[in-house]
Amino acid sequence: MVKNKQEIFEEIVARFVELKNTSELMIDLAYSSLMLNSKDLAEEVQRLEEFTDKMHTDFELLALTSGFKKEEASGFLGLIRLGVATEKIADAAAEMAEVVLRDIEPHPVLKLAIREAEETVTQARVTEGSPLVDKSLKEARVPEETGMWILAIKRGEKSLRPKPSTKFQLGDVLIASGYAEGVEDLQKLASPSHQGSIE
Repeated sequence: MVKNKQEIFEEIVARFVELKNTSELMIDLAYSSLMLNSKDLAEEVQRLEEFTDKMHTDFELLALTSGFKKEEASGFLGLIRLGVATEKIADAAAEMAEVVLRDIEPHPVLKLAIREAEETVTQARVTEGSPLVDKSLKEARVPEETGMWILAIKRGEKSLRPKPSTKFQLGDVLIASGYAEGVEDLQKLASPSHQGSIE
C-alpha cells in the first residue's frame, strides 16, 4: 500500500518522538545507574544506545527519502537537526553508564554531589498484593502518595518511560526519584508484604 504525504509526515513525527523519548529515558537510567551503582541499568543504557543509533539512521533515511517537494520538506530540516541532538544526548547517557560498567572510581566531586543531593533514586518491585497492579500511572497517583516520581519501569528485559496511561504489572521494577523520606512509602506501595526493594 502506497502511503500518502500525510501518513509519511505522521510517521516521521512519530519516529522523532520515539527518538526523543528514548534519549530522555536513557538520561534517567544513566543517572540512576550512577546513583544506585547498578550495572544492570548501565547495561540497559548501552543496549538503548545501539537501538537509538539504528532508530536515528532510519529516521533520517525516512525524512530524506520522503519525496516531499523542497518547499514542503524545509520543515524537516529542523527535525533532522533535533534528531542529531537526541543522538548526542543518547551518546552522553552511554558515557555516564560507562563509568559504572568499567568500575571506574567516580570523581570525589561526583561522590559528594550524589551524597549531598536532596533527591535520591531507588528501585521497588511490584509484587502480589500491591494496589498498583493493573492501575495506570495516572490512577495510581504515586507522586501524591509517596513523593517519588517514576522515571522508568523495568519490565522483563525492557525499560519503559511511563506515560500517564501506562499500567503497572506484577513483577515490574520501578525506578523512581524523589526525597529520601518517600523511599519507604514507595516500597510499601509496590510491595506491601515484601518491602519490594531490589538488592
